[in-house]
Amino acid sequence: MAENEIRRTEGRGRLFDSVLDTIGDTPVIRVNNLAPEGVRMYVKAEAFNPAASVKDRLAVNIIEAAERSGALKPGQTVVEATSGNTGIGLAMVCAQKGYPLVVTMADSFSIERRRLMRILGAKVVLTPRAEKGLGMYKKAVELSEAHGWFLAHQFETEANADIHEVTTAREIMADFDGERLDYLVTGYGTGGTVTGIGRVLRKERPDTKIILTEPANAAIVSSGHAQERLPDGAPAVSHPEFEPHPIQGWTPDFIPLVLQEAIDGGLYDDLIPVPGPEGIKWARELASKEGIFTGISGGSTFAVAMGVAEKAAPGSVILAMLPDTGERYMTTPLFEGIPEDMSDEEAEISRSTPGFQM
Repeated sequence: MAENEIRRTEGRGRLFDSVLDTIGDTPVIRVNNLAPEGVRMYVKAEAFNPAASVKDRLAVNIIEAAERSGALKPGQTVVEATSGNTGIGLAMVCAQKGYPLVVTMADSFSIERRRLMRILGAKVVLTPRAEKGLGMYKKAVELSEAHGWFLAHQFETEANADIHEVTTAREIMADFDGERLDYLVTGYGTGGTVTGIGRVLRKERPDTKIILTEPANAAIVSSGHAQERLPDGAPAVSHPEFEPHPIQGWTPDFIPLVLQEAIDGGLYDDLIPVPGPEGIKWARELASKEGIFTGISGGSTFAVAMGVAEKAAPGSVILAMLPDTGERYMTTPLFEGIPEDMSDEEAEISRSTPGFQM
């Protein structure tokens, strides 16, 4: 853009039939102020989805795949266990399509997530945090079996990774067409993102190194301990290496079946753990230095990408996946120390002129 040129827009050139048609085609944005010299860094900002997270993609595909197969009947209640983003995505999809939704969620997750789901029309059933992710998962299964509700099965369903294979990965391929892409960095919740993207990049961009990351104090994949599973692939028990961590949306207390494909199929090149405080630090840095607002999960992914960038060869190009918006973390450690009232410096600015003082 020329220095003296005003920014312009031309519209999308189409009218959307519903909010669901706006899912995907999220932008890849260059990181200008934080990237080390000689390295190009980009983020894929999934907060540009209509319900502000990457989980909008799997939410719409789970429902529409079930509609196509006949597994979901008109007016049937949908139920799912979620740390928040999948539930918010499902609430948006179910509101538009007319399905009742019940979400089970451990009471440790941020309050704003509950309220977002409820304003979108969902019912939110809380489970004790001591029972971890497996507790909310088992509660969803109980409710499904007791009431004949459709269980979304985000951790096991093929519809999860499939949507990332045909949307997220294709977008990355198109955006980097004719460009270098040396590293792609992502975390995991269900594992759908890394599995779907990995399927495509392994075939079509095999030189791109895929870096997976997980919380340092809940490094269950890098532990090498296999997940105990039920016959349908669902988790049988909590993973023994799991500990509670602050990166909401990442790493439940089991290895999802969707992620298992990436593990077994070698769909990533390295696995780098990240401490939660680093994720918080880099989410704040992205906000204050780049104007890119993401949550702790996005900050954690970017923290690992920064570590990769520091060691990368000159000219390297790195893409980090940012799953959601920072507004989903208002009551989490991401906002600790961010005051509601004026700071001393702000009060001094106010006093620098005589009027309208608090």
